[in-house]
Amino acid sequence: MIQAQGPPRHRAFYRGRSVMITGGLGFIGSNLARQLVDLGADVLLVDSLIPEYGGNIFNIDGIADRLRVNVADVRQQSTMNHLVRDRDVIFNLAGQVSHIDSMRDPYTDLEINCRSQLTVLEACRNYNPGVKVVFAGTRQVYGRPHSLPVDETHLVRPTDVNGINKAAGENYHIVYNDVFGVRACSLRLTNVYGPRQLIRHNRQGFIGWFIRLAIEDQPIQIYGDGTQMRDFVFVDDAADAFLRAGADDAVNGEVFNVGGDRPVSHKDLASLLVTIAGTGSVRYVDWPEEKKAIDIGSFYADSSKFAGRVGWKPTVALEEGLGRTIAFYREHFSHYIDGDRSAARV
Repeated sequence: MIQAQGPPRHRAFYRGRSVMITGGLGFIGSNLARQLVDLGADVLLVDSLIPEYGGNIFNIDGIADRLRVNVADVRQQSTMNHLVRDRDVIFNLAGQVSHIDSMRDPYTDLEINCRSQLTVLEACRNYNPGVKVVFAGTRQVYGRPHSLPVDETHLVRPTDVNGINKAAGENYHIVYNDVFGVRACSLRLTNVYGPRQLIRHNRQGFIGWFIRLAIEDQPIQIYGDGTQMRDFVFVDDAADAFLRAGADDAVNGEVFNVGGDRPVSHKDLASLLVTIAGTGSVRYVDWPEEKKAIDIGSFYADSSKFAGRVGWKPTVALEEGLGRTIAFYREHFSHYIDGDRSAARV
């Protein structure tokens, strides 16, 4: 007789566990929260709900009664000291992710992506040293790649303020793991996309903006010839990467790439979007100077280190993921644009 199998070990781990997600009302945090409540975790979301940063109460529509929300800023030490207590795992996703904004306002980026990481880690060191912390890193720390695909041995040389501060925040986590015993690791995410992503403006990643333009039957503007390559990870696969890292001490003290299964050019991505949506068009334009100055060219990651360590791999193909994302926004579009029709200009 064949016995029915339970959930994978890393998913079963979360039943009854106390989990906190900083940036929990944002894109990745809210999708991760949905998986955690289904797994029986005790989930606390912490989010500042700062305008323009992506936090959205609608992101927990349908699960709000199955978790707790604390509207707080991770820069507040006394608040973090209280919130980290008795948590088994902290997914540290709070951050300012706009590269353009980091160049226009470097001090705010420093406060959120660098100093606030110390606030969270100091709270853990002093009030919950046994907690496990998984940090949301970024491929932006690598800067312009010298070779492709990029693995974790590649030189860290960011091209913008955001990348510098994210690299510092990541290194704080590794130091606190190595010196203070606060178990921590960092997942260097590539281009994550999917439902609940911020699409109100175009300063937090281009794929969400492309999706909005396609839905609104607007032209998708491609800078240059569109041959630059990227890899894309559907948000459910990214959430699974965090779940695996949080449940496995084999990743402690290290950094890992979390990327897509294949690189795709900007022009092919835009054409695919238009085909799947049945609306929108593609237009090629010159590079804006402020974006050209910090663009890293083609980038795609080698995620084999993480795959070998915890068994993770992306499972949602780009075509399927885009279809699911477009369907989500067509159903819930008004909750993600705040009635702002003027934002459809690049």
